[in-house]
Amino acid sequence: MTSTSAPLRPSRNRPVQLSDLFPSAPRLAVSGVSIDSRSVLPGDLYVGLPGNVTHGARFAATAAQAGAVALLTDAAGVELAADSGLPVVVVADPRAELARAAAEVYGRPGERLALFGVTGTTGKTSTSFLLAAGLSAVGHQVGTIGTIGFRLGERQLASARTTVTTPESSDLQALLAYLEEHGADAVAMEVSSHALALHRVDELRFGVAGFTNLGRDHLDFHHDQESYFQAKAELFRNGRASAAVICIDDEYGRRLAQEVRDAGEMSLVTTGADSRADYYVSSAQLQPDGSRLVRLATPSGEVGFRLGLLGEFNLRNATTAAAMLEVAGLDLTVALDAFAQAAVPGRMQRVDLGPHAPGVIVDFAHTPESVTAALHGLPAGRRIAVLGCGGDRDQAKRGPMGAAAASGAELVIVTDDNPRSEDPAEIRAAVLAGARQEAERSGAQVMDGGDRAQAIRTALSMAGPQDWIAILGKGHERGQQLAHETIPFDDVAVVAREWQAIAGEEDA
Repeated sequence: MTSTSAPLRPSRNRPVQLSDLFPSAPRLAVSGVSIDSRSVLPGDLYVGLPGNVTHGARFAATAAQAGAVALLTDAAGVELAADSGLPVVVVADPRAELARAAAEVYGRPGERLALFGVTGTTGKTSTSFLLAAGLSAVGHQVGTIGTIGFRLGERQLASARTTVTTPESSDLQALLAYLEEHGADAVAMEVSSHALALHRVDELRFGVAGFTNLGRDHLDFHHDQESYFQAKAELFRNGRASAAVICIDDEYGRRLAQEVRDAGEMSLVTTGADSRADYYVSSAQLQPDGSRLVRLATPSGEVGFRLGLLGEFNLRNATTAAAMLEVAGLDLTVALDAFAQAAVPGRMQRVDLGPHAPGVIVDFAHTPESVTAALHGLPAGRRIAVLGCGGDRDQAKRGPMGAAAASGAELVIVTDDNPRSEDPAEIRAAVLAGARQEAERSGAQVMDGGDRAQAIRTALSMAGPQDWIAILGKGHERGQQLAHETIPFDDVAVVAREWQAIAGEEDA
């Protein structure tokens, strides 16, 4: 996906008066909102936020030169922006006020769109894609917002972005207005814990909110698992959603269900045998190609469908999506037909290398739980895992991720993910330590594969036609983040290139 210099915005937007947003402010017409001075357009309200590295108010002069008409910031930002010449609105929490201002400036598009929000550690992207497929099947024009990017129907939208999953509220409200302007009437959105903690979705009310699960992730931000859970739970509090669909396959889902039971309409889903569930899988017949023929019990009766996505964990995602669709009043018999062909880039994505080649999947698995789920989701055959861990992120999960790989695969090749500012060899060493400790029990072969391209080539060269290789960690990403640069790197493209090279050497 190519990026533009700015987030997507509607082409037609009626300006609002700054004094209508903040009574103490001067009367100025505001037609947009931005937190990045590089993407400011004439007429924007520039919002200078405090950050981990610097304060956004330091760039107020640049924003003014680009056409910003006013600055919203906190007390610390006032002095930093003294040379900007912009009228300043000072508030205690500019990030919270950012959400409200953006919603007003862009006309509160979320009030006219059917919003489906999905949160959880894993499964958000796949569940959102299944929702979009089902919504499209019954006639909706659907926007999709999440880790893989932004889509309208089947079209990928080119846009700059400042977050990994859920855009900042200024960009999010503009994007929703853009989607509405271009015909969308429904949106399937991943809602991250960061988004909930940082007020990005404060001014949205979801028709249906879904919870998939909670594992270990983002503890570099939330610091402990309880804080992480509480952030996720915010999607189901304070009237953020009209209805809730909660998977109770794990303890956090069961705990969340107990908490929100009396807060509004709620449906429970499970892939197991839990008598409390409203939606559950009564049978799932695995087919030779890895798809499943599923019978799903629902409050309105049992329905059958084919699920094309690999992996038993996708039964959870499909059940969650199906429940969200029916709770929204849609016809499941039509919506679920779309689940047979639904595919998600970088999520158990098959790479077809032709006859006599090993099976290969590319998946975004970047937690111990998701590594386990991906490996157990492979069809029958010897399993080879290629994985690493990202730098400048939760270091405590590196050993457990290696252990998960050695528990689920016969061969583990540890490599680089996005090392960022850390030494790649040190990251690999932490993953290798966890893998080798588990290998003493499981008998798995563990090796240091070096850089990612070499590791992929090693896996392909060591695999036979009946084997399956799981390239884990980066999924849909098209670049690799090194210390001072991001280089092009697409796991799917690298797999195809390395296999072609290996095949060419064999033919020579």
